[in-house]
Amino acid sequence: MKPSVQANLAAFQHDPRLYLTLGIANWSVFVDHIPNNVVNLLTLRNFGFSGAADLFVFVAGYGMAIIHGKIALERGYVVAATRIFQRMWRLYAAYVVLFVIYIDAIAYVASQSMAPEIINEYNISGIIEHPLRILIRGLVLQEEPLNLDLLQLMIPLMALLPLALWGLLRRPNLTLAASVALYVAARWFGWNFRVYPDQEWTFNPFCWQMLMVLGGWFAVTGTSGRALHGLSWLRVLAGAYLVFAMAITLMRHSPTLAAYLPDIVLNTITPTDKEDLAPYRVVHFLALAFLATYFVPADHPGLRLKPLQAVIRCGEEWLAVFCVGVFLSFAGHLILITGANLVVMQIAVSLAGFAAMAAVAYYIAWSKRQDLPAALRQQA
Repeated sequence: MKPSVQANLAAFQHDPRLYLTLGIANWSVFVDHIPNNVVNLLTLRNFGFSGAADLFVFVAGYGMAIIHGKIALERGYVVAATRIFQRMWRLYAAYVVLFVIYIDAIAYVASQSMAPEIINEYNISGIIEHPLRILIRGLVLQEEPLNLDLLQLMIPLMALLPLALWGLLRRPNLTLAASVALYVAARWFGWNFRVYPDQEWTFNPFCWQMLMVLGGWFAVTGTSGRALHGLSWLRVLAGAYLVFAMAITLMRHSPTLAAYLPDIVLNTITPTDKEDLAPYRVVHFLALAFLATYFVPADHPGLRLKPLQAVIRCGEEWLAVFCVGVFLSFAGHLILITGANLVVMQIAVSLAGFAAMAAVAYYIAWSKRQDLPAALRQQA
């Protein structure tokens, strides 16, 4: 292991900003998955080029590099690799359970004629005629029901992580360069995973792996520290880019304002180019992360505020909260399309979903504490 990497891993302290970011991403994904909901106008994707998916993938790479890098430091790389594969298996198991229950719930609602159009809306049009075929393709990741694409993406990224971690611990710069090369090649040659019969994954793993590796690279090299934050010109440049991105995004939401955008902007910066992780999306996320970590250091007193604790807790239990959020977004969408879709109802559905996600996170945390010895339970 490279000595500088070893020193950075050993010096790392608990950072609540990681869990806060995952919590924000979880809540954002929930409201973004409810169409025609006024609350999702407040999420990150409406104010720039990146969104909640970028938060998930980058923080996952950062956090996994720290956690399993420390395991490699203390117990060896082989143990760290087996722990990663164990996490990948849990992720896949959660995906399978969620997939089966999710498509069954959608099919039931459609068959009861409460909202039959959701079969096509949720990308499972063959579930009524060929349920077994849909199930088998889902198990091998060849189906992509709406709102499960992000969880699906995390499975191949987690499978790649042992190899990426091995490189990051020994040659971090070379590993990042290889990741960028794969990203460029995937965009150039059109590499992507397939969805039956002739579609592609919403999130291209060959491209999105770069954001995960980038997160791991920042973690093991310590490049996110004070050295970059001391560059005032870089802060100005990052802020200017965020303002530019927000202006472009807001103008694209208005047909009247979009008419004033140059053709080169309209043709180059497309709001839907999340499949192959557009370079301007990566730059936007990095600028946002850079300024966020500058203005909110790890020891910022605001991170201890009571209202933020629920968000942080949702980040600590992100997988369970994400799975619950998928069902809640489906339930919220169903409530709004079968009832009075008023603004007050949209806000109520969103707040109820937030409360339910926080309740699940707190229950899981409480349940985990009960399995600890009494002495450790008091400290947790």
